[in-house]
Amino acid sequence: MAEGEHHRPDTSARVLIALVIGQLGLHSAMAGLRMASPLQLLREGYSEWNVGLLLALFAAAPVVMAMHAGRMADRHGYHRPVRLAVLISAGGMVMAVASTFVAGPLRFAALAIAGMATGTGANLGMLTIQRTAGLAARDNAERVRLFSWLGVAPSFSNVIGPVSAGFVIDAAGFRWAYLLLLLMPLATLVSARSVPHVALAARAVETRSNGTRDLLRAPGLKRLLFVNWMLAMCWDVHSFAVPILGHERGFSATTIGLVLGTFTLSVSAVRLVLPALAHRLRERTVIRGAMLGTAVVFAGYPLATSPWAMGSCAVLLGITLGVVQPMIMSTLHHLTPDNRHGETLAVRSMAMNLSSTLMPIVFGAAGSVVGAALLFWIVGAGVGAGSWVARRLRTAEAAGSAR
Repeated sequence: MAEGEHHRPDTSARVLIALVIGQLGLHSAMAGLRMASPLQLLREGYSEWNVGLLLALFAAAPVVMAMHAGRMADRHGYHRPVRLAVLISAGGMVMAVASTFVAGPLRFAALAIAGMATGTGANLGMLTIQRTAGLAARDNAERVRLFSWLGVAPSFSNVIGPVSAGFVIDAAGFRWAYLLLLLMPLATLVSARSVPHVALAARAVETRSNGTRDLLRAPGLKRLLFVNWMLAMCWDVHSFAVPILGHERGFSATTIGLVLGTFTLSVSAVRLVLPALAHRLRERTVIRGAMLGTAVVFAGYPLATSPWAMGSCAVLLGITLGVVQPMIMSTLHHLTPDNRHGETLAVRSMAMNLSSTLMPIVFGAAGSVVGAALLFWIVGAGVGAGSWVARRLRTAEAAGSAR
């Protein structure tokens, strides 16, 4: 335990529920905006490249702010960073509402600011919540269980946000959808009252001479981050390509939202049962199998031409991608010291958000040239070929015994 950390956060069911709700509120707003804003642009004649640029901005600000966010969580604990996250996310949704009152470049600019703000708020909240859960766990089994439950939060968020926004768009338009999304971060603010205040760690992170570079020297961390990046890229491809495929096939916003929601419901179902199975699974085997399975699903996704077929692919993809995140988070905890856990989470977040910033731009350019179908096949081939890296991952048990 870090110097100055006199108490671990409470791990009662009430606190766990509060952490899950806290992530639900922030992530649902962002996920809903990530689905709605590209559709708004596409319906107004913007190109796929413009859509890719907009989606990239959701992760652009978190790349810059992730390390500050992780260290803020180390310095101030849970409550101050979460309140700031709610304020930033709500401000972003106000800009999204404002975009419906303007046109042309001003509309794109408003949606760009909204994307950056909601992405920053969701990322700050996620790092704070993950740090709190990681410090609360008493052993590896409890850590996997906590991260599995927390992993359900973004999955349900990707159902609540896109599906509710899709229904409201079809019924009343984009303005009312953004107003609905504006209310969601308030749930995070209310739930924070159930998270107790605890003693804070000393500011050791800021005084280390080696800084972040020292973290990357931890055995196996760079390999784990590479695997994490490849799997995160598959999430980005899915989020980017499904609205485009749906738009090409003439699907409504509700149908597209339901396909995305089906994917995340599948992810949630896997993570609900994972705690009961975690002690029987090896991290390397699970992660490698997930990468190979994702490659197979990506090969078949563009061939699905009906909503039911796309929904079936979404279910299979949810299984392959949903099972790995708790395993990666547990291993990440073991690879780094407890008193630098928040900083390590920030490094992971920076890597993922940098990818989410650059990849949609690449996807948008590639999609304009080769189409969304070939994009699925290229990325699927890449993640399948990269599965060999997972064979050399250090398991949580091996990492823990080496510390």
